[in-house]
Amino acid sequence: MANQKERFFKIRDTLVFVLFLNWAVALIKIIVGYLSNSTAIRADGFHSVSDGLSNVLGLSGIWFASQPIDTDHPYGHKKYETLASLGIAFLLFMVSFDIISNAFVRFFNPVLPKLNAVSFIIMIVTLGVNIWVVNYEMKIGKDLDSDILISDSAHTRADVLLTCSVIIGMVVIKLGHAIVDPIVAVIISFFIAHSAIDILRKGSKVLCDQIAIDSKIIEDLVKKVEGVIACHKIRTRGRRDDIHIDLHIQLADQTPLVKAHQISYRVEEEIKKQIPGATDVVVHIEPAEDKNKPNIK
Repeated sequence: MANQKERFFKIRDTLVFVLFLNWAVALIKIIVGYLSNSTAIRADGFHSVSDGLSNVLGLSGIWFASQPIDTDHPYGHKKYETLASLGIAFLLFMVSFDIISNAFVRFFNPVLPKLNAVSFIIMIVTLGVNIWVVNYEMKIGKDLDSDILISDSAHTRADVLLTCSVIIGMVVIKLGHAIVDPIVAVIISFFIAHSAIDILRKGSKVLCDQIAIDSKIIEDLVKKVEGVIACHKIRTRGRRDDIHIDLHIQLADQTPLVKAHQISYRVEEEIKKQIPGATDVVVHIEPAEDKNKPNIK
């Protein structure tokens, strides 16, 4: 429990810190976007706002995920974190649609943005902040096996790419090509949608109980335990930090019950020792030759 609470506090503190940075960057970009009348810069700013909203959603998700196992949730609450990451994807889709809608209006009513040296400097500074946030959040996310932090860093990574495209677009726009502004905004929207699809793909693997560990790895590991003759019917599911495994092992026919239980316990211990993230292991015991099994030819 202490480790789970400690993990929650680390993720929470990271999200709060990143939330402050995201909204500071968003406010600056939106102000510059309106002052310069640039759709692309405003779009980039509102994407940064969605970064902050995803942080808020992430905070809610990890709070639920950190709750202990109870009667109604015997497998715990960790999937709430994955569920919250899908909420982030939904926010990304909404932002993408909004940017495309505004960009199409600009296609038919082009306006030349008023860009100056200050606009360029501000965008470059915010780009540097975003790059630092991506690396910081991704590192902690991997250390803690946090879907929220990894998804959120992917969200911010899209912001880095988008800001780069905006800066390049600003150079072209400065040369007098106003049509580039909505084009860059559309490119931004596709980057955002791609990030959302990637988060949905990863989250659905967990929520739909896709295999978490290669069965061959577990089989080879279990067969090394003394007393185990064979291992089969291996199933795995869950998040990387909360993997559930159940399997069948075959023992010698006359193995005493107490010894069989001891072997199954050693199998469980060995799996949890060798496979990081394995939190629940269910071992079914079978005789090497089950005489009650119908003889099917």
